[in-house]
Amino acid sequence: MSVETTPAPDIRKKEALFSKKNIRTLRDPLDDNNPITVQVLGICSALAVTVQVKPAIIMALGVIFVTAFSNLIIALIRDSIPSRIRMIVQLIVVALLVTIVDQLLKAYMFDVSKKLSVFVGLIITNCIVMGRLEAFAMSQKPWPAFLDGIGNGLGYGIILVVVAVFREIFGSGALLGYKIVPQWAYDMGYVNNGLMVLPPAALFLIGVYIWWQRSRNKKLVNVS
Repeated sequence: MSVETTPAPDIRKKEALFSKKNIRTLRDPLDDNNPITVQVLGICSALAVTVQVKPAIIMALGVIFVTAFSNLIIALIRDSIPSRIRMIVQLIVVALLVTIVDQLLKAYMFDVSKKLSVFVGLIITNCIVMGRLEAFAMSQKPWPAFLDGIGNGLGYGIILVVVAVFREIFGSGALLGYKIVPQWAYDMGYVNNGLMVLPPAALFLIGVYIWWQRSRNKKLVNVS
């Protein structure tokens, strides 16, 4: 006579898609571990594409797409990547995604593509993208890696847009191409700040943002 046995329940808990750990992975790059103001990465493009808000937003969206999906792809195939050629594989994945972004911009937003110029292509060498692949995606599961890519892309994009808002308003008297400084202000002697359209202005604004960030978040004071 056979005795039926009930299979033992699987006591291993599956991590929720939006567990506290995953939420922290997504949220930390927005402030506590921001890639520009804390990790000090991606500064070059922050200087070049923040004269106007529209190119800054498009650049931010492009980086979010590349960081998120490159992290996801590398996390999916990490166990089959030989250690000796891992960076070559990472570069190939990033180059493919950047090419997609570049071609889509040229097809549907050619004017923005011209303004961004070579900086879209230079996403391939962006330290944020390669840094997250090496430091996170190569050792994590696909979902956390995807969230990490989104978080770091967003953290980068937030700084770009904030800097671009100030530079366009004070440098051109406009926002998203629409004039917001009234003509009577110019008639009374108001002059746009020419410094704001030059690359050093981005450094000044990022420096002010870093000061503000550390003044309200004391745990960043000793971050080197």
